[in-house]
Amino acid sequence: MNKVELLAPAGDLERLKIDLLYGADAVYLGGEKYGLRANATNFTIEELIEGCTFAHQLGKKVYFTLNIVFHNQDMDGVEDYIKEVVQTGIDAFIVSDPFLISYIKENYPQVEVHLSTQNSTTNYKAVEYFKNEGIDRVVLARELSKEEIKEIIDKTKVEIEIFIHGAMCTCFSGRCALSNYVTNRDANRGGCAQVCRFNFKTDNDEDFTMATKDLNLARYIPDLIDIGVKSFKVEGRMRSLYYLATVIGSYRKIIDHYNNKTLTEEILNRQIEILSKVANRETSTQYFDHQADETDQYYTGRQEISNQDYLGQVISYDKENKLVKIYERNYFKVGDQVELFTPSGKNIEFIVEKLYDEEKEQINVARHPDKIYYIGLNTNIKIEEYSMIRLIKKDNCK
Repeated sequence: MNKVELLAPAGDLERLKIDLLYGADAVYLGGEKYGLRANATNFTIEELIEGCTFAHQLGKKVYFTLNIVFHNQDMDGVEDYIKEVVQTGIDAFIVSDPFLISYIKENYPQVEVHLSTQNSTTNYKAVEYFKNEGIDRVVLARELSKEEIKEIIDKTKVEIEIFIHGAMCTCFSGRCALSNYVTNRDANRGGCAQVCRFNFKTDNDEDFTMATKDLNLARYIPDLIDIGVKSFKVEGRMRSLYYLATVIGSYRKIIDHYNNKTLTEEILNRQIEILSKVANRETSTQYFDHQADETDQYYTGRQEISNQDYLGQVISYDKENKLVKIYERNYFKVGDQVELFTPSGKNIEFIVEKLYDEEKEQINVARHPDKIYYIGLNTNIKIEEYSMIRLIKKDNCK
């Protein structure tokens, strides 16, 4: 059995903890310099130390992105910065500029070097070249089919990482100049303005967009394990805590059930249903099983509706009074059918029968996001920190 890694995005320290607690084997993240997510919170050196310590205590890994397209002015201080980052305890750098491979391998051989998807690697000859340069893993371009991925693995025997879920770039694996032209923000140096998601007007005053649908390869996880992919990467360093907990938790279940030979069509369909509800864009398999076409993109405008199923994050559970304390995110009420899910994979489905406000006065409706509420629940299941509650079915009674 091919042991695979589930790799999650961490835009800050709290997201790192959510990722790892909900089942990721490793996280990738950026610092305050040289990364492609300049608008994410990102990590200071002190936060990176804390993040690495947290991950390593769980037996998990941290990968650091150093994957902008470097210009001459970016050379100042990069070697000192690499030294600082290595001292925090990271397990690997993710790089796109080839000069970093030899520098890191020569000076810090204990740290792996992974070739970023920004390098747009699409063939086995290129993988062989970077293997000879000392690369430990290649993150393939997203524009490859299953057959192409398998051929690269079979011919090179190099660790291969692919994206399995999340936003796609309209341009080839992120090599985009639209942001530069339209907003003067360099997408390849961390400033992407996501111009590809703008709505434009045609000469007939109709909506036009070139945005791609999100990637979702949940149904093909067994195939990817079988052909030898080493790491499954989820996109989304700026996504919500609920999104990360849900997506990482679902893929963790699919991978584990398949490895344990217990993955049924019912289990797979349930996780695909959960994944479909957490995203605000339609999804597609993109290039994996067909040549991407107009069905994988939006052309005449789109609606991105915020998720209303996420009801709140659990703060604590009072066993004596049988009350779950939550930080509310969306409206819900007595009579709604909900599901409490935990980082360890335990799920509790129940109907909200008793609901209280912050002063523990009994109420029928929780209608104020960012407020504290209490829900009555009698359970012996351990409700851990970072557990969450989502809606299954609304009570139609007003």
